[in-house]
Amino acid sequence: MASDMDSNTAGVQYNRWNEDNINLNVAGTGVTGLYNRFCTGTLGIAIKVAGALAALVVVYVIGYVTGYYVHKC
Repeated sequence: MASDMDSNTAGVQYNRWNEDNINLNVAGTGVTGLYNRFCTGTLGIAIKVAGALAALVVVYVIGYVTGYYVHKC
């Protein structure tokens, strides 16, 4: 009888902590939600393209200003 009761409690304990029963649905909260919203899909691609263009413009302006002052005299 004691071994039968131990196996039942062990089975309950296993089912309680079984990783299949854990709900990890946190897609809309915190950093994960922000990442999913702004870094994936069509919006993510648009943000990456806009960031790349902005970086190119900044590098171009820095090069232009630097070249202007280097070749000024």
